[in-house]
Amino acid sequence: MPQFVRLSQHVASGPVDVIVDVATGAPTIAYWGESLGETADLESISSALTRPIVHGTFDDVAPLSVVPEHGAGFTGRPGLLGRRGGGRGWSPRFSVVAHRCEGNTVVVEGRDDVAELELTTTITLDETLRVSATVKNIADRRYSLDGLTVTLPIAEHVDELLTFAGRWSREFQQLRREWLDGELLIENRRGRTSHEAPPMVFAGESGFGEWDGAVFGVHVAWSGNHTLFAERLPDGRRYVQAGELLHPGEVVLEAGESYTTPDVLGVFSPEGLTPATWQFHAAVRAHEVHPTSPRPVLLNTWEAVYFDHETSKLTALADAAADLGIERFVLDDGWFGSRRDDTKGLGDWWVSTDLYPDGLAPLIDHVTGLGMEFGIWVEPEMVNPDSDVFRAHPDWALVTPGYDPVLGRQQLVLDLANPDAYEFIEDHLDALLRDHEISYVKWDMNRDHIQASGADGAAGTRVQTLSLYRLVDELRAKHPDVEFESCSSGGARVDHEILKRTERVWTSDCNDALERQAIQRGASMLIPPEVMGAHIGPRKSHTTARTQSLSFRAATALFGHLGVEWDVTQLSDADRTALRAVIAMHKEHRELLHTGDTVRFSTESAFCAHGVYAKDRSRAIVSFAQLTTAPSQTPPPLRMPGLDLDARYRVEHLPIPYERWGAARVQPDWLRDGVTLTGRQLAFHGIQPPVLHPESAVLISLTRVEGARGG
Repeated sequence: MPQFVRLSQHVASGPVDVIVDVATGAPTIAYWGESLGETADLESISSALTRPIVHGTFDDVAPLSVVPEHGAGFTGRPGLLGRRGGGRGWSPRFSVVAHRCEGNTVVVEGRDDVAELELTTTITLDETLRVSATVKNIADRRYSLDGLTVTLPIAEHVDELLTFAGRWSREFQQLRREWLDGELLIENRRGRTSHEAPPMVFAGESGFGEWDGAVFGVHVAWSGNHTLFAERLPDGRRYVQAGELLHPGEVVLEAGESYTTPDVLGVFSPEGLTPATWQFHAAVRAHEVHPTSPRPVLLNTWEAVYFDHETSKLTALADAAADLGIERFVLDDGWFGSRRDDTKGLGDWWVSTDLYPDGLAPLIDHVTGLGMEFGIWVEPEMVNPDSDVFRAHPDWALVTPGYDPVLGRQQLVLDLANPDAYEFIEDHLDALLRDHEISYVKWDMNRDHIQASGADGAAGTRVQTLSLYRLVDELRAKHPDVEFESCSSGGARVDHEILKRTERVWTSDCNDALERQAIQRGASMLIPPEVMGAHIGPRKSHTTARTQSLSFRAATALFGHLGVEWDVTQLSDADRTALRAVIAMHKEHRELLHTGDTVRFSTESAFCAHGVYAKDRSRAIVSFAQLTTAPSQTPPPLRMPGLDLDARYRVEHLPIPYERWGAARVQPDWLRDGVTLTGRQLAFHGIQPPVLHPESAVLISLTRVEGARGG
């Protein structure tokens, strides 16, 4: 008989209920969705949703449990895959041993005495629905684990999927498709969270939008390989299965050993995608390391100097940065060992005496003397074959013996599971941070894992990922005042697990504002703006060669953790004045931008509209961008749901230097004079944006008129 436990929580988008059947060893989430109210009777709900048994099927309906069991009659993809010698123990069926409730968490312990395995499942409802599972080998012989994933049920009236694809410099691209039948499998074997397949998926009612339709979201909080699987079963049930993707032989459990999945996070909103994603943001903001101080505007030296580390050029760059109001100066690649280009020197983490004969101290003193923090770039997981470290320790590379390694960017992966390699890296980074006044580390990782094996020849991505976490955690413990950024060729390591130990992620190597509008929109569905690195680059983009106005570049970068990646020593007087004004504008509004609710608005494909609402809905800043030419001569009205419907708001244009206006003899009156509208009016009829040129944007400020309510 079913035995139910109810978890209830008021999450970012409203009250949510999760009902768990704990009567079996692999528990079943019987319901996940809107609150059922205080008087809901769980037994009645179970009775009302009892599924019929039809001809040609088993005599019992196999539960769609958190770890579905083939042995119980489940014909979809099992949650646990593995076997013992001779192929035995491949289809376990767990019986419940015990369950316990701890606050808003339920833990279920199951056991299979035939397969000699134990399964512990943990289900928590806090900022999100958070689920993990642990399998333990209780036999006296090994168990080869091929996979353990978490399965979340999706309501049967949901019939569209939103997934994400991409590549280097074009991350977080949205793909929508019907989900009428069959299966969708997304797998990542690149050894990092990946540009190509970010580990998240949303499922929603047909035609769901940013503010309408029931939406479920699932994210794998893991920085290595992952799998996402969505299936509609022949009986109509739907589910998303998610977890770590294991290479063959990567996890072999000896007697008494166990394996725990990454956390799988689930979000739900009855009112569209935007409120659903607030729950992901709330989860990031709840992390212990999440920053509470204002996010310093930074200058990153990469697109300003590349590998040209001439001291006078760097000090001039720092002088110009400080004059603009920049608060953090980050020295990028090229300061160490023989690193004069991208073919050599990785792994040699000592200051180059050729470039810095007196060490980094004079440059750091110059930067901090200007009132800025000093940050530095490292890539500790990588090694160039042309490096002192590799020549001395070729066995430290994460490669498969007997094969010529596949190079990527003239790099190999350094095996952090090798104790000697790990100690070497930790000691050198510890010394770097101990001996210098460094406040910030940009931690990069630029190469996929290919045939990545440890010293024993077994696949090494999982242990490498765990070693990375341990290394960052230990360095943070030794240097608690240093902030860390997760960078991986741009946005290839953006996930909630890395954000438990970093204050920022680098969203993309592409600073082209047109590309960034889509990249940042996709990323905003997983992470809040204060951790999303967003830079103003030079007029001509490094990655696309497009040229764009400063106003468009600024309007795009304002909605993240603002940085500048531009040789600001070469600015014209007009650009210098304009950039200084943009930085001052960001500082004025960053408390709102970095604490509020990110909002996105549906509009025609030629445009992109988004913004941030204050939590109490007292203020807002919204961007309306024209990306390309449009079929109509004027843009459609911008409707802004989600405000206090009965409050009145003063709506005004927020000017950006160098704004580009389109070919209109007369623009809308509110741009000049402002207008006062109710939240209801803004949601239902909106305001008319101006005529804009392609690749330009207008910013809109909304301020609640205190004491005034609309009719």
